[in-house]
Amino acid sequence: MIVKEYMQGELGYRLLAKKYLIPSVTPIKRWVRAYQHYGVKGVQKPRSKPVYSVQFKLHVLHFRNQTGASLQ
Repeated sequence: MIVKEYMQGELGYRLLAKKYLIPSVTPIKRWVRAYQHYGVKGVQKPRSKPVYSVQFKLHVLHFRNQTGASLQ
């Protein structure tokens, strides 16, 4: 992981960019800042769609049946 290499002091931004063929140090700086502020979650790929619990889904279905509400 690029951020871990940076945090361990193995290489600086420029050398990491060169090692991983990243044309700019900007994304590496952004990843390091996100990691410092939010931990691993700061650099994880975001989910493409939200995940809802079964309980929540059942609640929505019950609400729709009771009120006749649409999905929108």
